[in-house]
Amino acid sequence: MKRRTLMNLVARAGGTTAVLTTLKAMGWLPAHAQSSQRPTLQAQSGNNTSVLILGAGLAGMTAAYELEKAGYSCRILEAYDRAGGRCWTVRGGDSITEFDQTETVPFDRDPSLYFNLGPARIPYHHTAVLGYCKEFGVPLEVIVNENRAAYFQDDGAFGGGTIQNRQVVNDSRGYVAELLAKAINRNALDQEVSADEREKLLDFVSRFGNLNDDYAYAGSSRAGYHVVPGAADAAGDLAEPLAFSSLLDSAFWRYKMHFGEGYNQAATMLQPVGGMDQIAKAFVQRVGHLITYNAIVNQIRKTPEGVSVVYTQGTRGEITEATADFAICTFPLSVLNGIEADFSAAHQAAIAASAGSYANAVKVAFQSRRFWEEEHHIYGGISWTESDITQIWYPSGGFHQAQGTLVGAYIWDNPIAARWEPMTKTERLTQAIADGSKIHPDYATSVSAANGCSVAWGKIPYIQGGWMEWEDDTRATAYAVLNQPDDTIYLAGEHLSYLTGWQEGAILSAHEAVRGIASRVQATHA
Repeated sequence: MKRRTLMNLVARAGGTTAVLTTLKAMGWLPAHAQSSQRPTLQAQSGNNTSVLILGAGLAGMTAAYELEKAGYSCRILEAYDRAGGRCWTVRGGDSITEFDQTETVPFDRDPSLYFNLGPARIPYHHTAVLGYCKEFGVPLEVIVNENRAAYFQDDGAFGGGTIQNRQVVNDSRGYVAELLAKAINRNALDQEVSADEREKLLDFVSRFGNLNDDYAYAGSSRAGYHVVPGAADAAGDLAEPLAFSSLLDSAFWRYKMHFGEGYNQAATMLQPVGGMDQIAKAFVQRVGHLITYNAIVNQIRKTPEGVSVVYTQGTRGEITEATADFAICTFPLSVLNGIEADFSAAHQAAIAASAGSYANAVKVAFQSRRFWEEEHHIYGGISWTESDITQIWYPSGGFHQAQGTLVGAYIWDNPIAARWEPMTKTERLTQAIADGSKIHPDYATSVSAANGCSVAWGKIPYIQGGWMEWEDDTRATAYAVLNQPDDTIYLAGEHLSYLTGWQEGAILSAHEAVRGIASRVQATHA
């Protein structure tokens, strides 16, 4: 009995769970390939081989770029009238269309006033996307991801007021260091620390927390000043340390306090000058001639010759069929799950099991005078709140210009997103202003709903989600299936990586698909 026949029978009997369990038990879930290097394809090695690519996001355009260089005949079908997918930046006059509403971006038409609806930062070690930026000449600048001058705000701590990042971080370190110093001095760590190491450890702890001579934490210049130092006799007065019990009562320490230490969040972070879509535009300059826009895929079929895709194009709804030897589908699984296709039972089960695992991110942005610089001396970075908006992002470019674009909400918690998705544009902006006023009390005098816009990624047609968030069970089962081709159909996208939510993951997954197709073509020519 063929594997496909067996899986079809298992699927009919037991559904998704039975298929994935059987595949795992039979050892038919091979580990996916992993590489951070670009595919190396011989020139003209793809002659007479056609590849149909579904989706003109970064994964799709990356695959087309690498394959076409090797002589493959590529074509990209894209549902939108633009390329880039979630690499999407809007400016004054642009439209944001969700399933049930469309809004026009009200920003002034100035190149510095833009809003990255999707990805907005690139870690220094994401060498694949940075490599294309270098090759294509996309200018980059540093983005301030963490700023000690920004704020934390929690209704349940410090009377609901704002506390500077520097004070939360450094007072917390000081108190932890003091507790450890007390334990060392009480010989509580004698079994773990030798006598020779004891003095070194005390010195280490003291310097780490900036403790005084008695190994107590009594405040630190790292945490800031109540009266800042100046000229003449203005020595400055240190800020009083926050109460340790209040720090513990807050939610800051759960992850917000060390967010900027994460592997994918730590300095140096970069961004393209003028908006993240500069990367998509650079790809379009090289593969734009391959893209058919406004092409809405209805069916994906395997044929004896390769692949057939039926799509609707244009306002008249013309139905067209495209065929190729291979296909690379970069659609999010939330979208792919709703398309008629004759995938194998294993692939169908894996897609269905994973389609609902997306983070339905919501973002809000305002054009405003740069009050955060003028009044709070904040140049880039993020303020955090336990209110729904979660974050306020301050722009890392255009310093000291009259106007700037402020990200007034960045939500990735699905229960919160579920409250915000049904809201109208005005309701979202009004709520964002109310939440933001807890961080900046005069917020409503600087930003207004008339100068704001929003996006709810779960409601964006043909995308339907911000990024994949794999559950442990589907990562162990469905993920492995989807990283393997289904005959002549390969899948790619950020969801098929361990860098979900990052452009790097999308590009690396495209590289894997390119390698897979190239190896099969080379094998047939051997």
